[in-house]
Amino acid sequence: MKFDLVRCITLAALWAPFVAAQRPDSTTLKQVIIFGRHGARTPVATPAQLTGFSVLPFPTFSVPGQDVLTPNGKTNETLLGGYFRQWLTREGLLTGYDNSDARFVYARAENVPLIMDTAQAFVAGLLPGASVTVNTVPVPDPLFDAIDAGVAPLDGTMAVASVNGRLGGNPQSLSTAYAAEFAMARSVLFNYPLGTSPPPGTPKGKVDVTALPITVTVGNGTGPVNPGGLQYYYMAVDPFMMEYADGMPEVGWGNLNAASISQIFRVYDELLDLEYRTPYLAQLQSSNLGSHIVRSIFQAASGTPMSGALGTPSDKIVSIVAANTNLAGLAGLFRLDWLVPGDQPDVAALGGAIVFERRQSQRTGEYLVRVVYITQTMDQLRNRTPLTLAAPPANIPVFIPGCSVANATFDCPLGTFMQTASQDIDPSYVDFNH
Repeated sequence: MKFDLVRCITLAALWAPFVAAQRPDSTTLKQVIIFGRHGARTPVATPAQLTGFSVLPFPTFSVPGQDVLTPNGKTNETLLGGYFRQWLTREGLLTGYDNSDARFVYARAENVPLIMDTAQAFVAGLLPGASVTVNTVPVPDPLFDAIDAGVAPLDGTMAVASVNGRLGGNPQSLSTAYAAEFAMARSVLFNYPLGTSPPPGTPKGKVDVTALPITVTVGNGTGPVNPGGLQYYYMAVDPFMMEYADGMPEVGWGNLNAASISQIFRVYDELLDLEYRTPYLAQLQSSNLGSHIVRSIFQAASGTPMSGALGTPSDKIVSIVAANTNLAGLAGLFRLDWLVPGDQPDVAALGGAIVFERRQSQRTGEYLVRVVYITQTMDQLRNRTPLTLAAPPANIPVFIPGCSVANATFDCPLGTFMQTASQDIDPSYVDFNH
């Protein structure tokens, strides 16, 4: 059965009228959609590339290859799934009888090993006594890669203009804006004290990723714009985050801690923002994903199967796992922001998840949507800290612009949420079959 979004909004408005702000303890959780990032992995660059970026050899991870979930990354995902198990049992969505609960859980992941392995590790913590199928479709998956799947045609000229328009037409100005971050990264990669004046020259045979020209040219489905040197900067510093999260004893050859890694990654955070949160690109890449999430919420609320939704109306828990680029894009589409203590703004951390909660007012019976961002902190990841209700991961309430009311949890009436989402989602970029 195929519903258009306008009809969904009308039904939602009639069936779930707008409500005043609800106290956090005056609602009952009915459904969650957990949209999370993969766990700690091996670097994206090859060993040969990494050798060219640094004067010191990068450490060897416990598993070979690029973009592979590490054993510690898997452990942390299972710990996170275990926390969700405790929380959702307390909230009444899970009963503790895993085989029975599994009938109301739907899992979806991008069909690449890193993402699938993460999804399987998460559900192993969520329902350790049951077997949960992680659903996939052949790549390119329209849900996560709308451009390459042909759902959202990329206008390269518009993509470049939309990003350049945020940079005053001068991408190279980022080198000045992030001069401190580039200086820190260079000192670590080339092994000299930060603040050395003048800084030493580039060692023979090495690439100074902090000095490569920053440009914005037409990209592809994987990266809608090509950022020039910023892409190589990311490849060079990416191992530092993974080293820390994987629990390696020395990070950046003993020169980096959580705070300095966070600072170095500000450049990459900006790159993600430009490529995935820029309005044109967010709408292009994430309308299909956003539509599926919205329709999945309404499908369960109405009890009516819908095309373009995930799972079935009876599913209480929908788990979706993808990449940080996908989380950044969805956050850009719905204009969601968060700040985890110790992180930079809007960081889609390893394993972190945007969680959509459908709640019901105990007073009126009306439905609300609540959004939170849940993630293990960098030190929880590094130490593989057991998570409990008394010692939880970071749990950050998220405001939904044009929708949330002014209470502590930023609740949004379902009807308003549907209406706001319809203004954010471009239906011409939506595939109702995948």
